[in-house]
Amino acid sequence: MVEEIAVQIIVEKLKQAKNALITLEEALNADFSLFVRDAAIQRFEYTVEAVWKLLQVYLKESEGLICASPKSALRDAKKVGLLNDSETERALEMIDDRNLTSHTYHAEIAQALFKRLPSYSELMKHVLERIEKS
Repeated sequence: MVEEIAVQIIVEKLKQAKNALITLEEALNADFSLFVRDAAIQRFEYTVEAVWKLLQVYLKESEGLICASPKSALRDAKKVGLLNDSETERALEMIDDRNLTSHTYHAEIAQALFKRLPSYSELMKHVLERIEKS
């Protein structure tokens, strides 16, 4: 029963993360404007949140690992084979960029961040696929 509930929670978190990623990809595929850039950054914020919360639950339920922060979840994801070394480094940079989103009123920061979003989107997509296969 407990295992069944854990699986249901993981499935629900996976669904939420996939839906968030879809909205991010929609923004990234839209014709560029400042509005689209800002929408993509906002969608990036909540997609990162959904993915790390999924990782947190997945690692707890499947590996017994307790992760109190996004970076600890990513490091533990590397330990269990969900990420390789270069992906982990990129994912940690992604968290740093997520933390910068409150500074997007600086046009240069917003534009630089926007340019990195496609690679972050791909990285999160790979993580979700690996969790789904496990």
